[in-house]
Amino acid sequence: MSPVHPPRPRPRVARVARAVLLAASLAGCAASLAGCAATDTAPSRPRGAVPVPDAAAGPASLSRLTRTQYAHAVRDLFGPDVVVPSALEPDVRIDGSGAVGAAQSALSRRGVEQYERAAYAVAGQVVAEGPARGRLVRCTPTAVSDPACARSTLAPVARLAFRREPSSAELDALVATADRAAVVLDDFHEGLAYGLSAILQSPDFLYRPAFGEASSGRLSGPELATRTAFFLWDTLPDAALLDAAASGALDSDEGLGAEVDRMLEDPRARDGLRAFVSDWLGLGALSDLSKDPLVFLPASPELGPAAREETLRFVEHHVFEQDAPLSALLLSRDTFVDRRLAALYGVPAPEAEGFGPVHLPDDGERRGLLGQASVLASWAHPTSSSPTLRGKFVRETLLCQFVAPPPVSVDTAIPEPSTTSRTLRERLAEHRANAACATCHDQLDPIGLGLERFDGVGASRLLDSGALIDPAGELDGAPFDDAAQLAERIAAHPDFHRCFVQTTLRHALGHAPGEADRDSLFALEDAFFHDGHRVKSLLRRIVLSSTFRSTRPEAL
Repeated sequence: MSPVHPPRPRPRVARVARAVLLAASLAGCAASLAGCAATDTAPSRPRGAVPVPDAAAGPASLSRLTRTQYAHAVRDLFGPDVVVPSALEPDVRIDGSGAVGAAQSALSRRGVEQYERAAYAVAGQVVAEGPARGRLVRCTPTAVSDPACARSTLAPVARLAFRREPSSAELDALVATADRAAVVLDDFHEGLAYGLSAILQSPDFLYRPAFGEASSGRLSGPELATRTAFFLWDTLPDAALLDAAASGALDSDEGLGAEVDRMLEDPRARDGLRAFVSDWLGLGALSDLSKDPLVFLPASPELGPAAREETLRFVEHHVFEQDAPLSALLLSRDTFVDRRLAALYGVPAPEAEGFGPVHLPDDGERRGLLGQASVLASWAHPTSSSPTLRGKFVRETLLCQFVAPPPVSVDTAIPEPSTTSRTLRERLAEHRANAACATCHDQLDPIGLGLERFDGVGASRLLDSGALIDPAGELDGAPFDDAAQLAERIAAHPDFHRCFVQTTLRHALGHAPGEADRDSLFALEDAFFHDGHRVKSLLRRIVLSSTFRSTRPEAL
């Protein structure tokens, strides 16, 4: 008679429910904004060299791991050869940010089931005979039931997964689960999988609490280590960072700064930057880029992922290899392409396979982010380009200005090409003749028309419906002749660098900077200016800021 398998240990439902309810209670309500006026979200003030002050902190938070964070965490727990299931609760973007969505979205019933299946899938791979098991299990079990060996295996996993020392009661429960399963299954390692799956289903793993101490609001050592690691690395704190938290080293600027310097030199800092850039620019949508191949011949399922990889390599290179100022992300002509993108851009492929560096022509219009397919294809329609969408990208993503959607009663359809209105510029001018349409389009089209010499997938062109394209435009009173000059105007815009600081801080905190963060935000902007607008310096200063290291517990 075959052994009876024990029922799979369910997630700790009560704790999951409490976490879900708390996450829901933390969800904020977006302000209702009327009209189409582009509004600056951060007030201007005189710039001066000031330190980051001890400003009031932002709200406490409870953030769920994003899909990439979950994958990175599993990699760091068990090794790179463990395959992470892709069927997980989808990430949610709120106010254009996955970090904000992770802090404000609750876990669905289906999501709980998906995490359960993923936990067993991962645990099953880890305990199977092979490299992962060899890395994990350092003891030799003396029998099917060996609680001591199970404990020595599960304890370090729980410490890293929970980002703190597990209690004796927690370890006792994990060991008991593994031991009961091992006895029923007559296999120590198969029983161990149940203890591992319980760790991976725990809210202590799936959520990142940042509550702060009740009296001061200051994040505890483990909370600060967790927030720092997921901001800089997009993954769990390592043992060294947890040791620093336990010793109190993170309580001082010197101790925390030393850890930040170490972490920025670690390869995982590139994962953290990639996660931020993907969130900032919305690159995740490129996995499902939809373009009509009858209109755009280069369109293919591989185009979107290739375009995303170009942008990630481009930013990574300028931040880590070059330590370049932020403006380089708009002005540089050095990028990374594969054969597909090289053909799209009309340059020789640097490598027969994969990506390689390339310098774009100095006299061309293509430069920086505005010349990359990731931006040009994302902010366009399936069958055409879109000056309006591209102008919206500049206003909202690069300048942090809000542009409301058009009123529901307005016909947003652009006139079809005609003998009098052939180019999209001419058709948009005809559309703006309607005063209700002009309110929005007058703010967006003069920017986006500067990118009209790039079609809906980012290929260069000179003609639209057989007529010559005029790429001239203006940005807040500053005229430009083409896309290359548009990039210069954005780089010189007073809101560009300020917006980047605000966006980076939002990603770090999981909420948009508010009044409580105002002084810290202003100080970070000043420091960014005096640091030559270097991104790595900004990352360091954010971690050392008081708003990053504290919360308002009463906000719960």
